[in-house]
Amino acid sequence: MTQEPDVDAVIRRRIRSLRLARGWSLENLAARCGLSPSTLSRIETGHRRIALDQLVPIARAFGTTLDAIVQSQSDQDVVIRPQPGHSRGLTTWVLSSEEGIYGKTVAKMRITPDRQEELGTHPGRDWFTVLAGIARLELGERSILVHPGEVAEFSTMVPHAICAHEGPVEILTIFNHDGERAHLHGASGHHDG
Repeated sequence: MTQEPDVDAVIRRRIRSLRLARGWSLENLAARCGLSPSTLSRIETGHRRIALDQLVPIARAFGTTLDAIVQSQSDQDVVIRPQPGHSRGLTTWVLSSEEGIYGKTVAKMRITPDRQEELGTHPGRDWFTVLAGIARLELGERSILVHPGEVAEFSTMVPHAICAHEGPVEILTIFNHDGERAHLHGASGHHDG
């Protein structure tokens, strides 16, 4: 596997940083990935060429993917410029990149009282925190008020809807893949971009 020198250096630093963040010695990592401690030391210090057949077991040892180990370090990946998506009573800003954060999508939503309350279900769990205003969580037969700074987490197999209570509400929410499809690309189709 050939890399540009700067990409090679990023990969080496990333491996060392992941190892140190876990408090592992070279011997600990070696035991987990099947490479010798001296090979790992030479990889981290740049005294050995990095090969694909070495990166795969190293990534596995860290519980991550090869993509995560070799991903670009460009500035484009740092700043997300969300564009609002609109539907009646709802504005949504997707705050995570297309890949999401470990399969999750982060979004900010502004909900007004004129949003239609349609209870829905989907596999998984939803999580949100209220930034401003008061949210009314319709959860099955219950109606729960969630105030600024409070967090709601619930099974999404229970029919649910997040509504504004007595005025606009802004929330920060995290969806898994099923939640993203249901809330951002669902029947109301409010995600414009």
